[in-house]
Amino acid sequence: MTAFDPRARRRFWKNRGARVGTALVVLLVAFALVGPLLARHDAYASDFVRGATTLGEPVGPSSTFWLGTDRIFRDVFVRLAYGARLSLVIGICATAISTVIGSAIGLVSGFYEGRGGARVPYLALALAGGGLTAVFAGSAHVAGAMLGASIVVVVYELAFRPKTRLLDGPSVDADTALMRLVDVGLSFPFLLLVMALGAAFDRTTVSTILWTLGLTSWLGTARVVRAKTLSVRNLDFVSAARALGQPVRRILFSHVLPNVAGPVIVLSTAQVASMIVAESVLSYLGVGIAPPTPTWGHMLYEGQDVYESAPWLLAAPALAILVSVLGFNLVGEGLRDALDPKED
Repeated sequence: MTAFDPRARRRFWKNRGARVGTALVVLLVAFALVGPLLARHDAYASDFVRGATTLGEPVGPSSTFWLGTDRIFRDVFVRLAYGARLSLVIGICATAISTVIGSAIGLVSGFYEGRGGARVPYLALALAGGGLTAVFAGSAHVAGAMLGASIVVVVYELAFRPKTRLLDGPSVDADTALMRLVDVGLSFPFLLLVMALGAAFDRTTVSTILWTLGLTSWLGTARVVRAKTLSVRNLDFVSAARALGQPVRRILFSHVLPNVAGPVIVLSTAQVASMIVAESVLSYLGVGIAPPTPTWGHMLYEGQDVYESAPWLLAAPALAILVSVLGFNLVGEGLRDALDPKED
């Protein structure tokens, strides 16, 4: 069953866990969008006049501060809402980046497995080398653009096979080369790799964390897509398309991709939750987005010292992370059950 089958949608909405997860995700998005509009305070400013009792003592939840304040009298509710916006943006955008990269590499690797060498353009090698240099130079935007461009060039050359080659390069086994790259990447612990890359930048911003997470989390997606492509490429309809002389790009995008989209969608949904947790962990450890930008991880860090006298400082961001991760994971499990052909 493909991801676009109407039966999959019906089975998804029949799943109670999927409905609960969807409701949690919708509530999270609504809170991120509407929460700051409902608050009467600024996320960055201290409200000493209304909140101050004793300097350094947080104010508890009240009609003025719905979730209390932190130790410098900033409204926890509005900071939590802004943190939700940030977590959703980073989670969804980083997942989109990793899904596109992983899917492209997995498709090419699986389709060309066992089919001999393929030309890798020197242009792609030059862009990849420039991207790695930019990483160590501390430029996230340049690194992301150059590494992404190198992948685009490789996929373009292998999938579209243009008559005019882009600086024709050495012949390599595409599957072997790409999978060895994935193996090397998987040999590094994910969070340690992200922390090391984040430490290379003078100041970690939203775009820095977003690109860092996106460019380091595509490895699992590539393996899943490759495995699914290997099982699809020898099916009768793909063999018939190849026998009819259809170009590689049409076979990949019209026949192979729709049949591997299901696992990719399921994996991507769960990966959004992983990206939210990763961003929160980085912020908690002090290597994420720099203060005073409100993040759930930094709110947890600020609340750990006063958890006995001000438990809401820990409870609010912890509950937000729990709800977001639970919601996306339940949606992912619902999608997995809906797209599982064994249930037909």
